[in-house]
Amino acid sequence: MPTTLFPKRPILLDGGMGRELRFRGIEVPETIWSAGALLTDPDVVRQIHTDYIAAGADVITTNTYGVIRADLAKVGMEDRFEELMTLACHLALEARDQADRKVAIAGSLPPLRGSYRPDLVGPRAEIERLYDEQAQLMAPYIDLFLCETMSSAAEALAAARAACGTGKPVWVAWTLHEDRSGNLRSGESVAEAVAALKGLPVSGYLANCCAPESITRAMPGLAATGGEWIGGYANTFSPIPQDWTLGGEKETDGLLTLRIELDPESYAAHAADWLAAGATVIGGCCGTRPAHIEKLRALVDAI
Repeated sequence: MPTTLFPKRPILLDGGMGRELRFRGIEVPETIWSAGALLTDPDVVRQIHTDYIAAGADVITTNTYGVIRADLAKVGMEDRFEELMTLACHLALEARDQADRKVAIAGSLPPLRGSYRPDLVGPRAEIERLYDEQAQLMAPYIDLFLCETMSSAAEALAAARAACGTGKPVWVAWTLHEDRSGNLRSGESVAEAVAALKGLPVSGYLANCCAPESITRAMPGLAATGGEWIGGYANTFSPIPQDWTLGGEKETDGLLTLRIELDPESYAAHAADWLAAGATVIGGCCGTRPAHIEKLRALVDAI
């Protein structure tokens, strides 16, 4: 993201989308996750973007995490892939255009074969072609790419190569292991994951969709990258089983349970640790809500 857009640091990202839709009573299919709301409740998707802006977010993220060809094919909607990608971008643009201040749009490039599963990533060349298609579709509408919830160095490299090919700024966010080591779910260190991106014009290195304690542990390594933008945005999940896949681990409502102690104030305490360790970007992931982002806004403004 160009420094001319946000010359002041830290930058505040938005919070979760999929769980927020469920909090608002919207059905979220386990197969295509939040992408289902693009068809059934686009106004709610737009409103969530708007609410995050109102809470103070400097960056909102497109609702494209669930827009994946293979997953859409499972429900007979692969032919609507381009339509849904474009719609997600337009909903973010519409929310941004209503804002009374500068807000950037990040295009989400997600895991293509299951979140948190480095063992399912597949050949880099194969997924890079898929990422390239996604990136080319989103590029006209977004300000930067966010390759997020990357579970291994290879997965991140495939997404980042495709995103960098558009000429847009690119941030990479890795999801970290539940052992709180600060390593990726693949077991690779942050340093190893960053080294895999050598030669690419990646300007942001972050950790996301993992325990806030894991991000705290990884922050010194992220800061050591010397990246223009570093930071994190955690989820509020209880520990995620290593073999978990969306729709595969049945708990009460079929989803991962949330840590009730990670209310906005407690979550902000973790984010304060990230800032103290040198973070220039903070935000929230699954389970965080506009109230969390509002608390982070107050934290940032107090610096």
